[in-house]
Amino acid sequence: MAMKESTLQISGMTCTACAARVEKGIKKMAGVNDANVNFALEQLTVQYDAAETDVRAFKEEIERIGYRVIEEKAEFDISGMTCAACATKIEKSIGKMPGVSRANVNFALETISVSYNDKEVQPRDMIARVHKLGYELRPKEDGKEKMDHKQAEIRKQTRKFIISVILTLPLLWTMVAHFSFLSFIYLPDILMNPWFQLALATPVQFIIGAQFYKGAYTSLKNKSANMDVLVALGTSAAYFYSLYLSIEWMKAGRVGEPELYFEASAVIITLILLGKLFEVRAKGKTSQAIQKLLDLQAKTARVVRDGIEQEIPIEDVLEGDTIIVRPGEKIPVDGEIIEGQSAIDESMLTGESIPIDKIPGDTVIGATINKNGSLRVEATKVGKDTALAQIVKVVEDAQGSKADIQRLADKISGVFVPIVVLIAVATFAIWYFIVTPGDFRSSLIPMISILVIACPCALGLATPTSIMAGSGRAAEMGMLFKGGEHLENTQSIDTVVLDKTGTVTKGEPTLTDVFAANGFKEKDILQLVGTAESQSEHPLAQAIVKGVKEKQISLLEAEHFEALPGYGIYAEISAQKIYVGTRKLMREQNISLTNETETMMKDLEQEGKTAMLIAVSDKLAGVIAVADTVKETSKEAISRMHKLGLEVIMLTGDNERTAGAIAKQVQIDRVIAEVLPDQKSEQIKQLQAKGKKVAMVGDGINDAPALAMADVGMAVGTGTDIAIEAADITLMRGDLNSVADAFIMSKKTMRNIKENLFFAFIYNTIGIPVAAIGLLAPWVAGAAMAFSSVSVVLNALRLQRVDLKK
Repeated sequence: MAMKESTLQISGMTCTACAARVEKGIKKMAGVNDANVNFALEQLTVQYDAAETDVRAFKEEIERIGYRVIEEKAEFDISGMTCAACATKIEKSIGKMPGVSRANVNFALETISVSYNDKEVQPRDMIARVHKLGYELRPKEDGKEKMDHKQAEIRKQTRKFIISVILTLPLLWTMVAHFSFLSFIYLPDILMNPWFQLALATPVQFIIGAQFYKGAYTSLKNKSANMDVLVALGTSAAYFYSLYLSIEWMKAGRVGEPELYFEASAVIITLILLGKLFEVRAKGKTSQAIQKLLDLQAKTARVVRDGIEQEIPIEDVLEGDTIIVRPGEKIPVDGEIIEGQSAIDESMLTGESIPIDKIPGDTVIGATINKNGSLRVEATKVGKDTALAQIVKVVEDAQGSKADIQRLADKISGVFVPIVVLIAVATFAIWYFIVTPGDFRSSLIPMISILVIACPCALGLATPTSIMAGSGRAAEMGMLFKGGEHLENTQSIDTVVLDKTGTVTKGEPTLTDVFAANGFKEKDILQLVGTAESQSEHPLAQAIVKGVKEKQISLLEAEHFEALPGYGIYAEISAQKIYVGTRKLMREQNISLTNETETMMKDLEQEGKTAMLIAVSDKLAGVIAVADTVKETSKEAISRMHKLGLEVIMLTGDNERTAGAIAKQVQIDRVIAEVLPDQKSEQIKQLQAKGKKVAMVGDGINDAPALAMADVGMAVGTGTDIAIEAADITLMRGDLNSVADAFIMSKKTMRNIKENLFFAFIYNTIGIPVAAIGLLAPWVAGAAMAFSSVSVVLNALRLQRVDLKK
């Protein structure tokens, strides 16, 4: 029995009963010897049999009970990986370390993200662990540092490739000149000299190709195999067999021209280096989305400190600083306007092209553009807390995460290389003993070709490059997928549940209708009602006042105001008694309603509006109505969802009549009304119980439980709070078209991933059998292998040009 002890930090416990619940739940688990929760320290200490359970299981149980394990997160850049097998090996090794609950390697980005318990393991332990595997971990660099590092690596590999080309071209010349249809090409005698070929091939094999031998050695030392093993085996077989033939030629008195394969090994290494260069350059383009986001940010800010205006780097701006923003300039950080007014272009954040008018007290977001007026802004969020920084973080997390479909590719790549080696050896044996008995050279060629063409690079790049490109493009269009798994899951949704207020509708009441009666004029009614309601703090009253002011009607002074709870309001204005409210209020004031007025009230209420009666000096003066109006784009967006084959349901706390009226306007399929916020998640669960895959779309506040319960949670935001924890996707625009866009982007990305996996598998499915029957020259195999990786990356890059409007 391998007894271990681990300590976990827990959040969410509010009392000792919570602590007892956690303790009881953990003690019931198989393999647990003892568990103790310290409520004061919020810590769980567990003694357990490592052969039966582990920290991951404890974390899952604690989360199932309803609490959360607090973990540290570390992100590293990795150097030295050559294929998906390398990524799988590193991921498994780190994942098995004590205290590590999750390790995720992104081969395309060359990064690893690790969630761990800092009481059991530290980043330095991970760095040392990976170093033993033959790779290097570095704390994750920012965009510019990483770009510089990448460029330096590209320059180094380019120099190697150029030298390799210079040494390989003469060898390639000898091979090309041997084709009968190219026999006219002049072939100098020295190029056919085995020792001259050896002199050219040796630096390529052991200096330029040293990286493959080093990678193969460390891989085999750690009892695994990767691309380097295949390349080293294939090229070494060609090189050393040619060396053997050269020695035999010497012993035979240098008679004739031996059939050498120095050119095969050199050309293979050169082509692989070329493929890697193309691959690295193309992979760099897949992460351009993050760089584009970073480039949106202002580089400097004009701040006022001690009464002096000065320009400083944006990194030096402090919370509370007063910032001067002139017309045409980018707003440096998130803040609140304290002086001035202007139109702000927020298209980079919301996708809305029309600038938004801002006045003192309004919030502004960093990287948006001040179009006309001069502003003084108080910085409220700086550095990593700004909206733009949070967007970048969400995109980075999404690009570094894994979709479930990738895990299949990872499993395959983990066993792929050993299987290929076995196939290559078996092919050699079949040729040597059956096809061409005793002919070593004829048996060697198909074996080398199999080893070279069967690199799992394309397999490892197929999924992450598509997720990087797809999530990056989605971010540019205002959709933030928080992980690759959400990008994958969205395309399988069949039911969309929409919150009403703030999602389908604008989320704030608006003055919609005014009807005058008994000789009163509409303008006079609005002036009196607006004056009366200006004394009230009720949202409906504020909507009326706002509507009156928008019509440029001036307000009067109210001599008296009184709120009548459940009825309405009473005010005295210019010696006139004003009542605004319900039918009951009118009856109590002995004000009779005509049949026409009653019909009008019912019609307005049937449309989902709140209708109020107006009386002036004991006489019915008219009807005024307020409603939370539907967003202009909601009907079009829901129509698009229907075309995508989605069932659309509205889930709201409003009454059935109001909800039904809104649903009818936008052609929603079904309404679930009068549901309290804490009951919404239960409704989602009931839909899931019927076998539906459900996406919940809400504002991320009252809808948080439902967003978390849904298969995919989408938070419709305006950009002021990006990281809504409960949602899987944040939609930056307050527009339901983003919901349809998210489904389309998910489908296009998943189709792209499947295309990439098809490309990756088809190369090997066709290439290995063709090589096995001797129809594929080794150098052609090398070219095909290099092209497979490049083609996969280039296909993924198509997602960066996706136009969802087409």
